[in-house]
Amino acid sequence: MANVDLFAIGNALIDQEFKVSDEFLSQQNLQKGTMQLTDGDTQAALYQNLQNSQTYKGQASGGSAANTAVAFSALGGSAFYGCRVGNDALGAIYLQGLNEAGIQTAAQSISEGVTGTCMVLVSDDSERTMHTYLGITAELSDAQIDFAPLKTAKWLYLEGYLSTSDTARKAVQQAREIAQAHGVKIALTLSDPAMVQYARAGLEEMIGSGVDLLMCNEQEALMYTGTENVEAAVTALQAFSKNVVITLGAHGARIAMEKDSLTVPGRAVTAVDTNGAGDAFAGAFLYALNAGFNAKSAAELAILISSEVVTQFGPRLDVDDYAVLLNSFQKECV
Repeated sequence: MANVDLFAIGNALIDQEFKVSDEFLSQQNLQKGTMQLTDGDTQAALYQNLQNSQTYKGQASGGSAANTAVAFSALGGSAFYGCRVGNDALGAIYLQGLNEAGIQTAAQSISEGVTGTCMVLVSDDSERTMHTYLGITAELSDAQIDFAPLKTAKWLYLEGYLSTSDTARKAVQQAREIAQAHGVKIALTLSDPAMVQYARAGLEEMIGSGVDLLMCNEQEALMYTGTENVEAAVTALQAFSKNVVITLGAHGARIAMEKDSLTVPGRAVTAVDTNGAGDAFAGAFLYALNAGFNAKSAAELAILISSEVVTQFGPRLDVDDYAVLLNSFQKECV
């Protein structure tokens, strides 16, 4: 297995996307803009209701850290993804999609069980609400992860969604120890307001003694720190990481690095689906840092990539589109 720049660990989920009304979300008691975990039967009932009354937009391979790895790889980096899928059709589709995007995976990621699925419900204001049945990925453990590529990686990337799983957190701890022993930088995303609200202890365990880069959106930052504004949140988060990135949606991002502290404005686009935007931002930002970009340029590239993701349905761009955007970005910077 070849060396990689980015070693990511996360859930493996097949997304089913629907355009929905706010009324439908209320009827289903779903909290808009968050991710809710559920069981297979409950999700199946919701899926039937969605098919009967809402607009189906398609299927895509998802998973937060996987989306990040795809952006990182498509821009020119190399990435490995540690995950767990079932020995079923969806599991095969999932891993094939990652491999076609240039992501390395391990055969041990496949085990008996059902591959996880996520109902991604996109409302008229482009906000995504997720209803997730984790399936076998809920039992992700160190047994499904080949840690060998991590020893020579530049970055270990962890998604906050793993905070709900005891076995996944143990795998994360093992990954952290390997990363620290081999000088690999650790980046972590809080992932979702629901993780901050309901799985805070798990997040704290994953953060441990600290990370090299902490990423989150504004709502997550304020909730996690109990502060009332972004600047106060930055100060509080720097107790866990010297480098903090808070995405601000259409308003851009607040970047607080050891040597740079700035706010980078957003990019005006017509958003239709925010699913995967934060993941794309993280992948592009990490790629740019790894390629030697300064913080400002890294954030500008990340905003370009993530703003394009929200103009279409689905959590990822076509693989070739990332390179096209990078090329146009570099030409503008000359």
